Amino acid sequence: MQRIVTSLGLFLLSAFMITGAAALPGPMSDAELLTKSDLVALVRVLSVTCTSITHDDFTKQDIRNYSAKVELMEVIKGDEAKGGDVNITFHEIPKGLLGPWSVFYYPGEVVWTHLVADGGDFTTTWWNGRGELVSKAVITKLPTKPGETVEVPRVRREHPVDH
Repeated sequence: MQRIVTSLGLFLLSAFMITGAAALPGPMSDAELLTKSDLVALVRVLSVTCTSITHDDFTKQDIRNYSAKVELMEVIKGDEAKGGDVNITFHEIPKGLLGPWSVFYYPGEVVWTHLVADGGDFTTTWWNGRGELVSKAVITKLPTKPGETVEVPRVRREHPVDH
């Protein structure tokens, strides 16, 4: 009897996960992304910090939360100035789940992105809100412990500028 209950439980869990993945809303159109975004910009990721780790009770996994400091290279929409910095928050999704629910940012990359205001920070408008990659990341491994930061290495000038 216990074997039947266990098998039924695994079947229902699998069905729930498949149904959840199948129910994922489709990508937003470019026009919809533009309309629903507070900031549309070409950004250069300067650093990424692991801000916290939360425990997902359903999957029994630890999920890392991040904040990326980005420089605004070009601004298509929004009140932020070109050349300024903003923070983009994002997080992992539990391993084993299907779907593009989370958007990651990596130090050194230059990428077009659609963002919505989230308190004093921003978050990606939709799962397809991260657009065209202009330049690949310098660092592809994100920090794993709260408070740990990975950042783009500073370029050292060969000839200092005199003032």
